[in-house]
Amino acid sequence: MRHGSRIITAALPVLFLAGHAFSILFAGEHGAKVSFAWLIAAPVLAAAACFYRGWKDGFEGWLAASLAMLCWAGGMTSTMIATLFLDIVREDRLSMLLYVLYGVPLIFALASPSDEKWQVRLVDAALAAALGYLYYVHVGKLISQSRTPAETIGALQLMFDVENLFIALFAIIRFMVRTRERAPFFRAMTAYAVIYLISAGYINHVHALTPYGGWSDLVVVLPFLILAWHAIGAPYRKGLEPAVSAPAWPRIVRAGGPLLIPVTLLAVSVLLVSYDPIIAIGGCVTASLGYGLRTTLVQLRNFEEQDELARLSHFDALTGIANRRRFDEVLASEWARRREGAEPLVLLMVDIDHFKLLNDEFGHAVGDQHLRAVAAALSGCARRDSDLVARYGGEEFAVILSGTDPFDAAVIAERMRASVEALGLPSGVGAGAGVVTISIGIACAHALDTEMARFVSSADAALYEAKRSGRNRVTRKSTAHLRAVDTFSPSTGGRVA
Repeated sequence: MRHGSRIITAALPVLFLAGHAFSILFAGEHGAKVSFAWLIAAPVLAAAACFYRGWKDGFEGWLAASLAMLCWAGGMTSTMIATLFLDIVREDRLSMLLYVLYGVPLIFALASPSDEKWQVRLVDAALAAALGYLYYVHVGKLISQSRTPAETIGALQLMFDVENLFIALFAIIRFMVRTRERAPFFRAMTAYAVIYLISAGYINHVHALTPYGGWSDLVVVLPFLILAWHAIGAPYRKGLEPAVSAPAWPRIVRAGGPLLIPVTLLAVSVLLVSYDPIIAIGGCVTASLGYGLRTTLVQLRNFEEQDELARLSHFDALTGIANRRRFDEVLASEWARRREGAEPLVLLMVDIDHFKLLNDEFGHAVGDQHLRAVAAALSGCARRDSDLVARYGGEEFAVILSGTDPFDAAVIAERMRASVEALGLPSGVGAGAGVVTISIGIACAHALDTEMARFVSSADAALYEAKRSGRNRVTRKSTAHLRAVDTFSPSTGGRVA
């Protein structure tokens, strides 16, 4: 059934062209009237196909394409009324305006990245609207109220060529750096825009004076049938892989993307210079200001992203506390500051007891939950803004207490040990009635007491001594390089050796 549906979908463009050809062949003197019906039906069919695809997969891009197709169908409808009922030989002002305006939503959809913030896209929409206004002014300057002067045909052809060329280039560029999600839209638009550029150029430059109802009308409907086929047919479901391109190419497109709409606006403004210099200058100013505003908004977004990346680079993704990188930076800063004064600096090295056995028995998911709970308990005990609790690696944590004397440091360490034990996290192994416990080693240094590396090693040595002494305890180790401190024994159940 699905295979049959694909065959029918693939055959629709062929059947449409065949029906149009037979209508021209057998309509006789009514060929123009019949052909107009097909010329209007083709973009309407493309609009419906784009809307259908947007309804199924999201309207980003597809809705703009559908609106563009309806503008073109409206232009052809206006041409039909002017030709058949108003006795206007060539396109009237309204039809020419709609033909040009049809490109505005396409340019917006192709030039404005969907992942930009709404403020940036609003600027893009405003520039696209300004572009549409300049097109309107340009058409008004080139044609009269009811008839296109012969001497302006060349200028109109140039205007259409520029617009169609920009649309085709935008589509090709975006297709070359497509993502998986946007590949169907950019592939469809690339096929449509390239074929439309060729067919429109052929009609405008070769058959500009050919009346409707001839065989050249078949060329007009071809791009719309291709677009409809890509939107609902078999090509949509194939080849959805992202583009494989040089690493620098997507960045170049991303960096140059903001120029697409302003450059188009500048190009149209240049075309207007000889007709209305004031409006042309206004278009150039609008393009410059719009690009400047857009660049400012993008720059603000980049600053926000950089700040967020900087924040994330200093925090552990699992526990939410500072990571090893942040710990190293703060310790180096505090160590350098201690050279200027006599305030003590305390380092606590903390390790979860029997964590490997815990992981083996309960699994890594439970282990991760325990890591988060322990990190929260340790952070709750380090209450000053200057204190830092960091994940040092694996199940090991490090705590920096600046300006804290040895007695207070021991009190804080014991509070941390007791808080973790009080959580009652099941461990199934070790002491503490089968609950998770921690061991803590303390090192304290004054200005110029020792080297920073030996300071950290001293805290590590104290931690390992706590482990060897039975775990679930606080140990402070004194060496020749660190000033000795008195032993502190808290009144709670833990031990400080």
